[in-house]
Amino acid sequence: AFDAMLKEICAALLEADVNVRLVGQLRKSIKSTVNFKELPPAVNKKRLIQKAVFDELVKLVDPHAEPFRPKKGKSNVIMFVGLQGAGKTTTCTKLARHYQSRGFKACLVCADTFRAGAFDQLKQNATKAKIPYYGSLTETDPAVVARAGVEQFKKDRFEVIIVDTSGRHRQESALFQEMIDIQEAIKPDETIMVLDASIGQQAESQAKAFKEAADFGAIIITKTDGHAHGGGAISAVAATHTPIVFIGTGEHMLDLEKFAPQQFVQKLLGMGDMAGLMEHVQSLNLNQKDTIKHIQEGIFTVRDLRDQLSNIMKMGPLSKMAGMIPGMSNMMQGMDDEEGGAKLKRMIYICDSMTEKELDSDGKILIDQPSRMTRIARGSGTSVREVEDLLTQQRMMAGMAKKMGGNMKNMQRAQQAMGGGNKAQQLAAMQKRLQSMGGAGGAGGMPDMGSLMKMLGGGGGGGGGMPGGMDMQAMMRQMGMGGGMPGMPGGGGRGRR
Repeated sequence: AFDAMLKEICAALLEADVNVRLVGQLRKSIKSTVNFKELPPAVNKKRLIQKAVFDELVKLVDPHAEPFRPKKGKSNVIMFVGLQGAGKTTTCTKLARHYQSRGFKACLVCADTFRAGAFDQLKQNATKAKIPYYGSLTETDPAVVARAGVEQFKKDRFEVIIVDTSGRHRQESALFQEMIDIQEAIKPDETIMVLDASIGQQAESQAKAFKEAADFGAIIITKTDGHAHGGGAISAVAATHTPIVFIGTGEHMLDLEKFAPQQFVQKLLGMGDMAGLMEHVQSLNLNQKDTIKHIQEGIFTVRDLRDQLSNIMKMGPLSKMAGMIPGMSNMMQGMDDEEGGAKLKRMIYICDSMTEKELDSDGKILIDQPSRMTRIARGSGTSVREVEDLLTQQRMMAGMAKKMGGNMKNMQRAQQAMGGGNKAQQLAAMQKRLQSMGGAGGAGGMPDMGSLMKMLGGGGGGGGGMPGGMDMQAMMRQMGMGGGMPGMPGGGGRGRR
């Protein structure tokens, strides 16, 4: 039975493009780790094997080598290498944007003189992301362009200089020599290999060839949002003992995630990635202090609604979020991100056409004076009906905020009355108190206070101010929005579903 289970798991790994030899090694290693004879009879053997496979895979993709970190105040040159079509040019811009958003002075150099349109693509991406770039339409020697670009940006005191090179294959020795020439010309502090997640069994041999020629110090895996499982990436890491630093999760500028071995293997084995989802929400630095303060006071203005809408927009496509939640990716099949996003944008345009007074109101002023609604609809290029829909949404959320504000005050009183005690006991006591008020467990359209407390930063919080770092999506769900903006996928109801 053990061999049959192991065979099934190894077949799944081969299907996910993990190298054949590597799967063989894994099999041996699991056989030596799992000893069924010493186990009590009630143990779930399949679960045990899965855990052993999981641990071994995590060990493989985590070579425990510290990746390069650019230093502020000095020029850090990063060179990109990889096969044609792996997504180097787009990834260069994503990485430059990543460092730029963390306070580095970042720029791009296009040393890809081979591919027609390479400089145009980089120029377009860089302009969109507001990143300075350098390239030449006349010079054909990539080493000359790279050296000139790096020297220019070093003079201008740029801290992160990213050099994009042309794609090459291990059979093309002339192109490999060219890559070495560029490396000698610019002497990069870090060389990164960009690998397509769908490369499959070729990953190992290609990665080895690049490692020998350019000795890259890190790997970025691209196109992980496609159907490919990314098992090739595991083979590349195992073959070169090089850490994966980032993974590309889509074609947009924000679709670059820090690589976390455990989450990557969980996704590879279809186990979801909740930690990634939480990190994504926190990394957005959503400024919600005013909204949290308002909800505590039982208020929810049109401006608060606008802030929440733009926060949802920042979270990226709905389908990307779904991939992080176990079992949810199947539910999201057939849903259109574009329609949902367009609807949200129109609602934001409506808010942008309002005056300060209208934004800071509870919406009553607009209902009392319909001429204001007509003016807003005209200014935002929408219809009066859409303005009415937005106000309905705001009223519903204001009602929820009022109930939540009252309950929070009661919860704080309850917590103060109890004084010390551990958080779990405090939470249970609060839950009881809320039940007596008819407010717990989502009764009568109320949010489930247990999950709400978890969302607000962990069982109980402080008696005074509320903890920050609220989970935006959970917040919207608690308020009855659950992806259910008028016309958006999910059609949120008022109570819990």
